[in-house]
Amino acid sequence: MSLTLGLLGGVSPAATLSFLAKLQAFTPARSDQDHIRVIADINPAVGDTPVPGVGGGPGPMLAEMAGALRGAGADVLAIASNGAHAHADLIQRASRLPLIDMIGTAAAGARASGVRRVGVLGAKASLRLYREYLAAQAMGMVTLSAEGQGELLALLREVRGGEAGAQAEARAATLAAELIAEGAELVICGSVSLSLLLRPEEVRVELIEPLELLARRCVAVCLGSEPAPQAPAG
Repeated sequence: MSLTLGLLGGVSPAATLSFLAKLQAFTPARSDQDHIRVIADINPAVGDTPVPGVGGGPGPMLAEMAGALRGAGADVLAIASNGAHAHADLIQRASRLPLIDMIGTAAAGARASGVRRVGVLGAKASLRLYREYLAAQAMGMVTLSAEGQGELLALLREVRGGEAGAQAEARAATLAAELIAEGAELVICGSVSLSLLLRPEEVRVELIEPLELLARRCVAVCLGSEPAPQAPAG
């Protein structure tokens, strides 16, 4: 019997839907009944800024959502957002559910590639997480210049506003090229919104797309081919 996946989404609704499509595509199902049960809370009110009446940024809201997912029958959690992993401890304590960590999964994928310098495209909160995880894997991180980071943030705002055409894709590829020019041997797409634009064939080095790795790992855990992460104590 497969495990039920609880999904915290909504920080980027479009990327959350993309994750669900990947999850379905990677599931070795021969019939509709072979797919994984997913209980998802796609809540667009979750964001990177404090939530009125809640405080503390999105952490408390995500923790409340995770607890509700457990109550609804979820056995294991996934978060379709890079930056939201900054609240992983709070989320796990509130829900008492094991988390399939997207940041850790992406960092492990980079380590398995044998590289030493990893470029990461993402907002400030995501970069802090990736720097910590990559350092734990004995890898260095390459980031954009201040000008490039400003361009990235502007691009992310446009994508979240519905702009995702060829011009936006070209801008994303240019930002990846900047990281490579600065010595990145591999690029991690550290923003789920950016994953809607960046394509492996547009990047001269290996591109890691964390949402894709997370979807593959969720399938493996839920179907029992990989052990579930350890649940938080207590």
